[in-house]
Amino acid sequence: MALQLGDPFPNFTVDTTIGKINLHEWAGDSWIIFFSHPADFTPVCTTELSAVARLVPEFAKRNVKPIALSCDSTESHRQWITDIKDYGKLEDFSYPIIDDASRELAVKLNMLDKDEIGAQGLPLTCRAVFIIDNKKKLRLSLLYPATTGRNFNEILRVIDSMQLTDKKKVATPADWKQGEWCMVQPSVKEDELPELFPNGVTKVELPSGKGYLRKTNP
Repeated sequence: MALQLGDPFPNFTVDTTIGKINLHEWAGDSWIIFFSHPADFTPVCTTELSAVARLVPEFAKRNVKPIALSCDSTESHRQWITDIKDYGKLEDFSYPIIDDASRELAVKLNMLDKDEIGAQGLPLTCRAVFIIDNKKKLRLSLLYPATTGRNFNEILRVIDSMQLTDKKKVATPADWKQGEWCMVQPSVKEDELPELFPNGVTKVELPSGKGYLRKTNP
């Protein structure tokens, strides 16, 4: 399935480490970060799941629920969680891992890395990231190769940007972080600036003289 940004994210009912869940019902009014892993008991995945477990409070502040997927059984996942908690010095591991031993979801959501072959001679699940908003629409899609771990602080940064730009008519520049200046969207007219941006707008002078780069702190 080739999902495009803005598409409704498909719903499904699956077995997980917290029991059987229906994705949309489990999410409720929250956003979702849905991320996949090549296999249980693998080194990079262990560091990633540990990192996300530590960041659960940060995701919660943003009304985001994490959920992972690996092409192994629920029982295998539960045994693996013991290692993840020990590696990360974690007292708790609160988010679910989906049982996709059949690879049904990995195939459906186009999560397989054809260049990485597992012990069974089958392609491994790549490190996919889907961010789904509270309207169940796909807002971001990232595909990392199986050999490269993800930067979850960057994913938090992207969520901050999307949630801000949903509310304000701004766009965030390169390397932006929460609280820093933003750019006014080109569609905003000059006479709308005082009402939309009471903190003021600064126009950046550029050689073209077009005045399209307008900075503000919303």
